[in-house]
Amino acid sequence: MKRRSLLMIGLLIVSMFFNYSTVLANEENPENQGLAEDALSGVLIEQNTGKILFDKDAHEQLPPASMTKIMTLLLIMEALEAEKITKEDMVVVSEYAASMGGSQVFLEAGEEMSVNDLIKGIAIASGNDASVAMAEMIAGTEEEFVKEMNKRAEELDLENTHFANTTGLPATDHYSSAYDMAVMTRELLKYEDITNYTSIYEDYLRQGEEDEFWLVNTNKLIRSYTGADGMKTGYTNEAKYCLTATAKRNDMRLVAVVMGAETPKERNKMVSGLLDYGFQSYQTKQLFAKEETVMELDKIKAKPHSFDIVTEQAVHSLYKKGQEEPAVTTDVSIQEDWEFPIKKGTVVGELTVKENNEPVHSTPLVVKEDITEASVLELSKRSLQKMVKSGD
Repeated sequence: MKRRSLLMIGLLIVSMFFNYSTVLANEENPENQGLAEDALSGVLIEQNTGKILFDKDAHEQLPPASMTKIMTLLLIMEALEAEKITKEDMVVVSEYAASMGGSQVFLEAGEEMSVNDLIKGIAIASGNDASVAMAEMIAGTEEEFVKEMNKRAEELDLENTHFANTTGLPATDHYSSAYDMAVMTRELLKYEDITNYTSIYEDYLRQGEEDEFWLVNTNKLIRSYTGADGMKTGYTNEAKYCLTATAKRNDMRLVAVVMGAETPKERNKMVSGLLDYGFQSYQTKQLFAKEETVMELDKIKAKPHSFDIVTEQAVHSLYKKGQEEPAVTTDVSIQEDWEFPIKKGTVVGELTVKENNEPVHSTPLVVKEDITEASVLELSKRSLQKMVKSGD
């Protein structure tokens, strides 16, 4: 998959950027005092740059409850992108999946439901049964799917996360952190289709049938907070009330996480306060649009001979309102070794954004189209054309 083809150096650079961005944490910003005061931990991150705008014990290991399903949804979206599954595929619900307690959409053993409807069940109603059904469909068993979850956490360099199930139900050795949840959410948001699910306030499963089931979103902010369109709530006695929320206004998207609130009302209020702070205090400026051409490459063995390298995601700079914009520059690094064929969307380099000559964040660069290896005849024609030109 294209997201797993990132160069190792890219992961190291991204990690460095996140560490660098902690200078914006609340200790150095007096106006942050009072935010998420009654939470065990919290974090506010700007989606595009990854900059941390607020940090309260954001790396503390805590039970994430149903926010676990952010990783479950990420692996589902990646399986869709890799064409391992389609939204129209029908999933047969196992007895084990149907037996899940806690939040559920009341699937019956032997029932068939589409991938699309099961995603709704997870994203809207936080269905534990739907999560396990999808895990079994993709990996064979929930246990194997959990291994993939932990592998993906390692790839994202999440140092304070370990999963024991797909649901967030209480389990030994199942934990995450506010920061890690924000990073998972940033990765999930690369799939723009996800907010088409997480922004739905109410919907139905088996609509029009005798066992019709009404879905109501557990994240009430999508109805009460301007721009909110995700992402995932969580509650257990151990975890208390948790929420990872996303909201977008104009070109800026924020990710706010609160863990360990005493009541859902307090949780929602603290998350709203974090989002308010971010939107009121910061603004972004677009440097590159999504899939904008950064450079054109010529490769003698490639077909086509010339092809575009584009941004995987839009690229922005972020700065505080009322302050002078920083001097922004960009650097491009492209892989040296090329082997064809290369599938459209494969990561082949990185664009690094610098502010006042310091690197602050990066975005992958990808090929805009499928690239195959040129035939012997095509290579001969190119060599002949090159000889003719050199003789002119």
